[in-house]
Formats: sequence, structure tokens, C-alpha cells
Amino acid sequence: MTTRVDFHSQIADKTAYACRLIRKARAAQCQIVVLGDNAAEIAALDLALWEFSRADFLPHVVASDPNARHAPILLTEDLSRAGQHKELLINLSQGFPAGYQDFQRVIELVSQDEHDATLGRQRFRQYQQDGIKPDHLIANT
Repeated sequence: MTTRVDFHSQIADKTAYACRLIRKARAAQCQIVVLGDNAAEIAALDLALWEFSRADFLPHVVASDPNARHAPILLTEDLSRAGQHKELLINLSQGFPAGYQDFQRVIELVSQDEHDATLGRQRFRQYQQDGIKPDHLIANT
């Protein structure tokens, strides 16, 4: 299996964009792992998912939750805790996701911030070095 990698760049608010992307992926019945840089970023996304939409229920847990294997959306800062969730990885982190090859698809989110964009370009090149040809989309945020 070759992992499909897509970059979404020029994102004004990565958390809000991630919420919309997660809603769309859940509508397609995807199992989702969202990778963040740290516990604070994961906690902010957790809260945003609860407050995102009154009409949508996006069942999610953090990886340390005892029910993590049953939830369709897993939030983590450590991919080794992804368990059986191997369909879609959404990378909010600024680092390269070691273990991405275990996923069918990876979506990299890159903000408008110059530092984040520089790190995104580095990740893009790393995927290319791994033999992946990432697609690129400039986000409508």
C-alpha cells in the first residue's frame, strides 16, 4: 500500500480548519487520527470539536482514554498510540509523522505562519525523498 499524502496550506486557523476537515471525513465514515505537537494543542482541538457545531456530533477521544479503540476520531501527540486507526492521519503538528506509512492517507495542515510554512516545505521534501508524490491544495479559509 502506498500512502496518499495531501498538503493543505495557507490555513488561517488550523484548529477550525481541522474541525471542518474532520466533519467531512466522518461523513465519509473514515477512522481518523489527529496528530498534534503537544497536550495543550490536543486539548484545544478536543474543546473545539465539542463546540464546533450544534448539528454535528464528532465522537472523539484523546489517545490515553480507555475507550480510544472504540472512538472513530483519536487525538494524540504520539502516533504509536494510534492503535487500529490507520485510515486517515491529519497532521496538525510541525514535525514529520514517523509511522505515516501505516496510514492509507495523510493530510498535512500548514498555516499562513512563515515558520509553519517552512516546516511544511521540509515535510513535503521528506515525503518526496520517501518516494511519495504529495498533492497540494491552497486552503479556502
